[in-house]
Formats: sequence, C-alpha cells, structure tokens
Amino acid sequence: MTSCFPLRRSIAAALAVLWCFAVPASAEEPTDIADAVKSGALPPLAERLPEKPRVVDMAALGKTEGQYGGTMRLIMADAKDIRMMTIYGYSRLVVFDKDLNLAPDILESFDVEEGRIFTLHLRRGHKWSDGAPFTAEDFRYFWEDVALNEELSRGGPDQQMLVDGKPPVFEVIDELTVRYTWDKPNPLFLPSLAGASPNYIQLPAHYMKQFHKRYADPDKLAAVVAEHRSRDWIALHTVKARQYRPENPDLPTLEPWWNTTAPPAERFVFKRNPYFHRVDASGRQLPYVGTVAMTMSSNDLIAAKAGSAESDLQARYLRFDNYTFLKEAEKTRPIRVKLWNDGTGSKVAFLPNLNTNDPVWREIFRKVEFRRALSLGIDRGEINQQFFYGLAHEGANSVLQSSPLYSEKADQAWATFDQDQANALLDEIGLKRNDKGIRMLPDGRPAELIIEFAGDTQETDIVELVREHWGALGLKVYARPFQLDTMRRRFLAGDTLISVWNGLSVGEATPDLPPEEMAPVSGVQGNWPKWGEHTDSGGKAGEPVDLPAAKELLDLYKQWRVSATTEQRREIWEKMLDIFTDQVFTIGTVNGVKQPVVINDKLQNVPEEGVYSFAPTAYFGLYMPDTFWYKE
Repeated sequence: MTSCFPLRRSIAAALAVLWCFAVPASAEEPTDIADAVKSGALPPLAERLPEKPRVVDMAALGKTEGQYGGTMRLIMADAKDIRMMTIYGYSRLVVFDKDLNLAPDILESFDVEEGRIFTLHLRRGHKWSDGAPFTAEDFRYFWEDVALNEELSRGGPDQQMLVDGKPPVFEVIDELTVRYTWDKPNPLFLPSLAGASPNYIQLPAHYMKQFHKRYADPDKLAAVVAEHRSRDWIALHTVKARQYRPENPDLPTLEPWWNTTAPPAERFVFKRNPYFHRVDASGRQLPYVGTVAMTMSSNDLIAAKAGSAESDLQARYLRFDNYTFLKEAEKTRPIRVKLWNDGTGSKVAFLPNLNTNDPVWREIFRKVEFRRALSLGIDRGEINQQFFYGLAHEGANSVLQSSPLYSEKADQAWATFDQDQANALLDEIGLKRNDKGIRMLPDGRPAELIIEFAGDTQETDIVELVREHWGALGLKVYARPFQLDTMRRRFLAGDTLISVWNGLSVGEATPDLPPEEMAPVSGVQGNWPKWGEHTDSGGKAGEPVDLPAAKELLDLYKQWRVSATTEQRREIWEKMLDIFTDQVFTIGTVNGVKQPVVINDKLQNVPEEGVYSFAPTAYFGLYMPDTFWYKE
C-alpha cells in the first residue's frame, strides 16, 4: 500500500511537504493483537490502516523507533480523571505540532479560504476502533442531528461554532470531504479542534443512531431507555456520546487506546485501538504500548506511590515540593525524575469575584485600586523562597517569558511588594481602619474576605501566607476549602468573594491561540462568572458586562474572533494583555515553577524536558504517548 500526501505545517503557510510512504506487506503486527489477526478476528494491518496513514518521523522528533509490549501504569485520584486518557492520547482532527503550529492529524489535510471557509479532507479507509468506516456521515450526524437538534442541544451549537452569533453553512462535499463556511473569519475553529478538551464536530453515527429517536425503532429505544434507567432518550444519548470523558466502553473512538472498563471502578483498563491511524517510518502501527492501566488512589498517596515505582508516567498530583523525596527514591527505585516547565501564567492566582452577590463587596472589587492594593500587598519573594527555593519567576498572571507575546510591562504590572502603596490605595477608596487596625466597609462591617480554594497542601500553605500579607493591610482574611464542583457552583451563584485557581492556561500563547481567558466569555471564570455566562449563553443567562474595562476586553475578544491575519491577532493580544494585567482582573503570584515528572526507567521516548500545561500542550499529549515504548 503506497500513499503520497501533503501535511500542512501551519494555517498561514500554504507550503506542503510531500510524504510518500509504503506499508510493507510484511509489516510487524502489534504483539498484543497478533493472535486476533492470525485467527481472523481482526483484519491484517494493511486493511486496518487508512490508505494514507499519518507517518510519525521519530528522528525529526528526537525519538527512536520502538518495540511493542508492556502496560503503562498511571495513578489518578478521581474517577473523572478518566478524561486524562483523552488529553494524553491527543488524537485530534487537527493538532498543535512541537512548534505550536496547526497540522492535520486525523484529517489527511485541510484548506482555509479567507479565514472563513474550512474544507476538511478525511483519510480514505480510516476506521473507528470497532472497524466501521469514518466518513462525512459522522460529521453530518453530529451537526444536523445533535448540534442543531433543539432537544439534544438546547442552547444551540457551541460558541466556537458561531461567529457574531451565526452558525456556519455545513456541506457534505463527498464521502470524505466536509466544508464549514462562515460569513466572517473564524480563527477559533481550528485551534478549538486541536484543544486538550477539543471541539468535537463528529460522532460515530453508526453507533449513536440506535439512541436517537429520528433513527431508532420507538419501542426498542423506549426499552433501552428503561434498561439504562435514563430519564429519556435525550439523557441516554448524551451519556452514550461522551467522547472527552470516555466512560462508555462501547463508544467507538479514534484515540490510540479505548476504555474497556465501565464505571464505577477503581482500575480502568485501556486497550489498543487496532484501527489507529498513525504509523512509524517502518510501517509499524502505533501505539507501541498496547495497554494503559489507570488506577485510582488517594491524592495524598500518589507522590509516595510514584516514588515506589507504582506508576510508569506520573506528573498529575505531583508538586514541586515532592521533588526532593522523588529524587531520593530515584536512587533505589527503577524510576527517573525530570523537571518540566509549568506552562501556566501563574502557579497560584487569586480571583476577586466581580459578580459576587454582596453589593458592598461587589462595588469594592470593581474598584481597580482595591485589586491593585491586593496585588501589591503580596510578598511574592517570600512565596518563591518558601515554596520554590527561589527558582520561580515572580510576576503578574500573564504569558510566560517563552511566549512570543511576552511583555515585561504586563509581566510586572502591580506585582512588586509595596505595602505602603497598597495601604495608600485602600485609604484612597475609603476603607478606613478602626481603633483595632481593621479596615471597615462603607456599610460599617469589618472588611472580612473569605478565600475559597480546592487545591493541594502546597496551595493551602500559599493561601495561608497570603492571608498574613493581606492581614497586614488591615483586612480580616479567612480561608475555606471546598470540593472543586462545589466551588464552581458557589462562584457562579455569586456566593464566592475570592477563589484560587491556576493562572492563564496558555502561558506560552501565540497570537493564533484564543485570548478567551482574558475576557468574560464563560461561566467557569471565577473572576466574572455571571458576565461570562451571559456571553456564553448569548444573553439568555447571567448578567451583561457593565464595567468599562471588562467590556473593552470582551469587545477586543470579539474582534479577535473575526480577525483574518496573525498580525491582527497579535495586536489584539497585546492590547488585551495590557488591559488585563493593568486592571488586575486576576492576581498572579509566581510562574515558571518546575513540575516533577516520574518515568519508569524502561519507558523510552519521553522527553527529558517539556512544558506541562493543559493548553496548548495537553500535558503529555503534545509529546505523543503513542510513541512511548518499553526497552525490555
């Protein structure tokens, strides 16, 4: 089987590199499915692969071609972490490459015209994990029968599929080609497909139609709904269709591994997708590792278990202060411990809720002087020395120095430790001290701030230190831990004053990545959740933005959403960074923190250095765990 095809290296550049590839007739079968192929339960490799598979050039990635075998063990603390397999697997229609350019992955190629017409070309012969063809029908089914179905998608298509509130015109060109056309450019479309939590625009139609009232026999569908104890067919379809959190073992996938374990479970086993579309240059189908086992454990025990070599690839739930213990364990256990760069704009960030229900605090939080005072009142040097051995970078919640958008002005905006200036700002807005030194609110109450967080021990300790810093300004500060889901519900309801999160997830942002975290666009943003909900719902929920600086950020983001060139997007990013940091809509502490990564000694092709962040690297995803292999 021979194939020659172009791989588009970026959106802006239409240059193509011609790859010609032939799968040898005697290509090695993965050892874990060789018997199934021999017995006829699975077709041979040449019949499982697309005609034009994606060829992974290991040498170009600084990797070596590997061998089959082994089970990769992971440890997680929550059954919801099953989604990490989707993030780590990082099989997407379009992906970010190692230079953060967009390139086809599941797609054979894509064409972009005027920034608004996107034609997607599928690989001939590509199949879902159950062997069914992957075709344009899977896109049509999702768009027409799910996204535009008022029962399944009551809010309509997702925001990344709308430009100025309008959806695209969707066309099936042929069995392997679909097209999305907007009236204006949609620079968010391709990055959304490449996200760690991707914008899914396809579903396995052959499987999902049995749960859809348009296609299923009514009596059979009613029986299945009753069997699964679902509320109705809508609830059943929703649960069965989850791709990001792969809890349904029967749902066909395009990821390198598919889940074989139905929840609830303490151990999830993921098996090789025998129809996965990637191969190495020798024609061997990826992944090299046939099985991934994800075991649930207590968060507090994961560092100890990683140090005892009970995990083969662990970074999640490990902190920088675990590093000394892990390096000591490296001496006696078959592990190696590396330090990757944390890719967030701030390891710990404080988010004043500008939409809080308390009218007095809401008015105070909306005064930029108060937010600047809080930022100036934090001794970042003490945080750095006490928790990160002075190795972190002290600054605002902004992009990192490694980002092409880095600005020293934004990086250091109101991020120096200056209690005198902080006190002067608090005096200026009328928060006077009583005879006990406590500042008083305009309604006569003591200025009592409650910080809500859902983090680990280290985060708790940082919060305690910041409590002391702000206490020195005359504020009474309390810390209250919550479960993450509870915390999100509280700030969206307006019950939260200040919450604690990581900073910008795209610390290494490029102009072509969406600046959505700096504008009120989502209800999950703790600093302005009701404004974000209003934007996300198209005005159907939440509250309209009524603070000029926040409105300006939203307007700039809307300009980015219809921008046609990278230079336009760069200009918008720079303006937004300047406003966002000068207005201190979130309060950063330190960034550039090192992330411990524990690797089994036998596991090969894991980079010595990397960027560990959700976006855009998908944690390990950018480094392609399907290329990892065991030496013995």
